[in-house]
Amino acid sequence: PVLDTEDAWVSVEGPVSIVELALEQKRIHYPLVEHQFVLCTVLYAIMRFSLKSVKPLSLFDSKGKNAFFKDLTSIQLLPSGDMDPNVLSIRQQFLLKVVSAAVQTLCSSQKTKEVSEEELFPFEKGKNWPTLAADLAQYLQVSEDLVKRHYVCELYSYGMDHLGEE
Repeated sequence: PVLDTEDAWVSVEGPVSIVELALEQKRIHYPLVEHQFVLCTVLYAIMRFSLKSVKPLSLFDSKGKNAFFKDLTSIQLLPSGDMDPNVLSIRQQFLLKVVSAAVQTLCSSQKTKEVSEEELFPFEKGKNWPTLAADLAQYLQVSEDLVKRHYVCELYSYGMDHLGEE
């Protein structure tokens, strides 16, 4: 972009402006940032629901694992469309665990009306974990329908038929 400056500012001495510093930065590789976001979301879900026996890096193939340790401005080879069936199975199990834990947390918070979930976790207000798991399924190449069906089954199994029907 072209930045026009007034003549009075041309002769000013001092540190470089933040705009000029920003323009000098290398451009990031956006798919690599998305890849990092998926890892952060996975780690947050593991922490939030205290999921045991989940190894976050097992959800990624060798290309995906290598991409985590590269500079965000570098163009990296990210996982392609063909995935190992074992990795896909691990991803599917993880997403189903997240949905099950989210429904269990929802039911337990509704049964104990003493403290609402929003009071326990104020920064999560409005976060819908099953929807987030379905969105994450796109990135992890798992069927969204499978995650949504599991969500409905979990709602019915916990006696929340009115939400399951929706």
